[in-house]
This record gives sequence, structure tokens and C-alpha cells, in this order.
Amino acid sequence: MKKCLSLGDTVTKIEIVGTGCAKCKRLFANAEQAVKELKIAADVIKVDDIDEIVNRGIMLTPALFINGKVRAEGRIPDVNEIKMMLLE
Repeated sequence: MKKCLSLGDTVTKIEIVGTGCAKCKRLFANAEQAVKELKIAADVIKVDDIDEIVNRGIMLTPALFINGKVRAEGRIPDVNEIKMMLLE
């Protein structure tokens, strides 16, 4: 499932990697909120295919990827932490 928020000039790719558990859903919501508050353009994507998760080498879910780089694994960064990651 893909949700695109086009609020700025630069498009950022945010991927929430996990099986769809409550923690994965909370991380997805936090990522959406961070994008909304920063008013940036971002594709926020859920990656829940088990083969894709394994291929990425993820051992703990949820995981947060920003522009192809793993930024958090096995924990749920809050909205402010995700905002800081997006601004780096």
C-alpha cells in the first residue's frame, strides 16, 4: 500500500518495513505525521512482503527506511525523531 503526500518540492521515499503489526502501524502513522508537520513531499510506503523483509536483512520489525537507508530497526521513533531524520 502506498500513500503519497505531495506538500513540497523534493520527494522523499519513506518505507515502513514490517508484517503489519500494531507497532508497524504506529510507525507508519508517526512517519505520516512527521511528513505532514514538515510540509515535505514524501512517498510513505508499507513494505509487508516477508520475502522483501528477509532480502533487506531486517531481523527486528518495524524498520524505517528513508531514501533507501535503514534509520531505525526494532523500535518506533516518535514524530519528532523522524522529523529530525528527515531534516538531516
